[in-house]
Amino acid sequence: MVLESLLGVKEAEKRPYYVFLLGMLYASVAVFLSLWIFRTEASLILVFLMVLASLPLIYKTTTFEAKKSYNLTEDKLPRVHIDALKVFMYLFMGFTVAMALWYIFLPTDIVTDLFSSQMSTIKAINGNVATGNVTSWTFLSTILLNNLKVLVLCMLFSFFFGAGALFIFAWNASVISTAMGNFVRNGIAEYASSIGFTRIGLYFQVFSLALLRYMTHGVFEILAYLVAGFAGGLISIAMINKHFEGDHFRIIIKDAVDLMILAVLLTVIAGLIEVFITPAFF
Repeated sequence: MVLESLLGVKEAEKRPYYVFLLGMLYASVAVFLSLWIFRTEASLILVFLMVLASLPLIYKTTTFEAKKSYNLTEDKLPRVHIDALKVFMYLFMGFTVAMALWYIFLPTDIVTDLFSSQMSTIKAINGNVATGNVTSWTFLSTILLNNLKVLVLCMLFSFFFGAGALFIFAWNASVISTAMGNFVRNGIAEYASSIGFTRIGLYFQVFSLALLRYMTHGVFEILAYLVAGFAGGLISIAMINKHFEGDHFRIIIKDAVDLMILAVLLTVIAGLIEVFITPAFF
């Protein structure tokens, strides 16, 4: 296939910004195909097509990193996987930026069809937060519990389905893109009504504000999911290769445990930023 052959693993790890552009390409192609062929179910088909396009690169990267683990001493793990995590993160950012831009520029009726499931998810989240007398610490515990659940799901999806956690990454990218796009659209409408369209070029500074608002904590949160999914993927590769005994399997398990501990720490950091820092600025 053409898309899966555009970038190899080694080139992706050396030049992760290529992966960002590739993520934007995958998301854009998915947007057009989902609207063209599956308009009524476009919001879910969009995610499926992004996963389908990205799966070969993610699987090859995970396999490549698993081979690294076999040939390195334990004291160098999990630092050796930084390049692979950059690949995953840049791919996620490419998805997010491309879908946010399409959300901003496409007509309203098309946006409604394309992101209907994501909009419903955001409304449900906002509804849960808005109900009751919620303190910051209660909100933090709710966020941490939900994010830790997603963390475990990422690991299990990767373990049972290889690069299965990619679906969760792509879904989260689409939800964040919807929130960002809605933030930008509302900001542009507000500025347009108060300032006028003569300075329309200044309105798109709202896009930068949206990135800051959702990525201040989102970077840590998504990185945590990526790390957890990567940990499950390493164990899955070891099982597929039947490395059940000896030092190889022990090193892989230790590597995966270290990555899961890192993922939990990143989740806690993301929760603290989301509850106590992001609201102070936005």
